Amino acid sequence: MSPNGMKYKDEHIYEEFTFNSVAIIILSKGKCGLSSCTTCYLTAMAIADLLVIITEVILYQINYHYFPLNFLAITPVCSVRSVLLRAATDCSVWFTVAFTFDRFVAICCQKLTSKYCTKKTASVVLGTTSTLFFLKNIPIYFRFKPKIILDNVPWYCINKPSYFTDPRWIGFRNFEKILNPVMPFGLILLLNALTVRHILVASRVRKGLKGQKKTDNCNDPEMESRRKSIVLLFTISGSFIFLWLVYVLYFFNVANGLDDLSFYIFEDIAYMLRNLSCCTNTFIYVATQSKFREQLKEAVKYPATSIIKLINKSKQ
Repeated sequence: MSPNGMKYKDEHIYEEFTFNSVAIIILSKGKCGLSSCTTCYLTAMAIADLLVIITEVILYQINYHYFPLNFLAITPVCSVRSVLLRAATDCSVWFTVAFTFDRFVAICCQKLTSKYCTKKTASVVLGTTSTLFFLKNIPIYFRFKPKIILDNVPWYCINKPSYFTDPRWIGFRNFEKILNPVMPFGLILLLNALTVRHILVASRVRKGLKGQKKTDNCNDPEMESRRKSIVLLFTISGSFIFLWLVYVLYFFNVANGLDDLSFYIFEDIAYMLRNLSCCTNTFIYVATQSKFREQLKEAVKYPATSIIKLINKSKQ
């Protein structure tokens, strides 16, 4: 995160943390009317987003602005936090890519659906992705050196000079840039474009086979089920593209021609929207999934109903 990043208000932190936690609980119950495969991906995405909020917002932003000198600022701890943040961010992004690819297969590759779109495959994909990105980010730990040393204790993390000059670090940085955000952004756009193309072609063929005209209002259960799946897919991937777009533009140095103040504002907005992408999926589920809304209402009512039941029992 940029050192110039905007401060998060405490209530916003609480909301982001709460929303993602509630989403994980509701999705893990498997009562949202979604396939086990889709539920697995959405739960993993919610967990990764929650980890980003914990490592970036709570362990860094709140700590940096309100508790600047505590054990989290010790160099080894700070380095570990950076590794976890990078790994969580990579997983959050690539879980979205994995979900997009899964829905692409389900919609466009019917012959592979029964083999690929399963809970077992999703678990393998998510587990492998998590492991690879954790291993990939281990070198980040060795990127930093202490800013100051007090009583033989190293404090804070700053980049080693070799991080900018050593060919190995330069190669690692370039690899990181390609892996995130260039490849995910491009893959999501490509997969969505192919999915839209397939949907348009399939829709025309299906209507032709049924002899439907544009004015017909015949219900098609298969198309309705597919429509719900498409709405969820496009809303999640569309939100990702929108919220990461400014960061991608910042990544490609489009703001370099701005004056210092405008550049810092652009940079702050880029990081703010990128972090915001970690708390939007819950709202998407509420907006697009009726059964998720029902489960959320039950979760909200549960404390009150439990208290009422206890009161009634005590009166008996």
